Amino acid sequence: MAREKLRIDEKTKSKVLSGKTYIVTGANSGVGLETTRQLIKQGGHVVMACRRVDAAKEAAADFGGLRGSYEIMRLDLADLQSIRGFAKEFQAKHKELHGLDCNAGMVSMNNDITRTKNGLELTMQVSFFGHFLLTELLLDVLKRSAPSRVVILSSVVHAGDKQDRPDVHLEDLNFDSRKYNDFAAYGEAKLANVLYARELARRLKGTGVTAYSVHPGWARSNFGSGASGSMKVMMALMRPFTRTMTDSNEESAQTSLHCLLSDEALEHNGAYFSQSSVLYRDRERKAGGWPLESPNSNARDDMKAAKLVEAGRKIVGLDG
Repeated sequence: MAREKLRIDEKTKSKVLSGKTYIVTGANSGVGLETTRQLIKQGGHVVMACRRVDAAKEAAADFGGLRGSYEIMRLDLADLQSIRGFAKEFQAKHKELHGLDCNAGMVSMNNDITRTKNGLELTMQVSFFGHFLLTELLLDVLKRSAPSRVVILSSVVHAGDKQDRPDVHLEDLNFDSRKYNDFAAYGEAKLANVLYARELARRLKGTGVTAYSVHPGWARSNFGSGASGSMKVMMALMRPFTRTMTDSNEESAQTSLHCLLSDEALEHNGAYFSQSSVLYRDRERKAGGWPLESPNSNARDDMKAAKLVEAGRKIVGLDG
């Protein structure tokens, strides 16, 4: 029996977004590109925040004729200075921001730890700390533009299984003293995103800014290319099944679009939303849900979420 895939409804798809401004990180390919395409199709203006500007220009070449507009700005999530520069440049150009889609992410795919120029573990910086800093720097403009929304990409990987649920190690978020594993770092970063969305929702209650974490599905993107270590093994085992088990990038963009645009999402501020996915180890979660309660109790720990934000602010230099 074919897996049922969740899709935005016609009411959401027909909303006119003229006059609305959005940022989509990693907008030059995959889920980010299809999210961008739909926002522009509905009349929105999208800032494509990408590390590879040339790739973004090439990807945007077929946007002609769509109702909305776009611009491309360089953003390197592996460089905290680039993030600060992007936030400053955006706010100099734009007075409003109605949706921030923290879509980009990566896993280092190398069991030998890789650190960024900021000294942070690569997967944690690109998949969590970078978007954390970006969001914090843009909170004022999001509040001024309310109602506005923040969507942060998580992954089914954050759920783990009954014998092994990922957790955030607040005492060593940067893998300075514990043994490093590429896949574990990815799971921890994606769990951190779920927790951050919950904490944002709590902190911004009453401001008109809402926040969500999402699992887009198993997209047929270039994710996993160049893998090594445990990630390489996992990708090799799954390769024969990817065509029947995966989703198109357009299908995988549906959950982000639901959280960015739908009226229904507003009733679930801070929640985790998921496309259906065969990758859930908990059978009852495979159908996904808008929203879906994470099977990982660590993803529902609000005290841990608050401590994560406190630690994150110190790590990216927002305190002091």
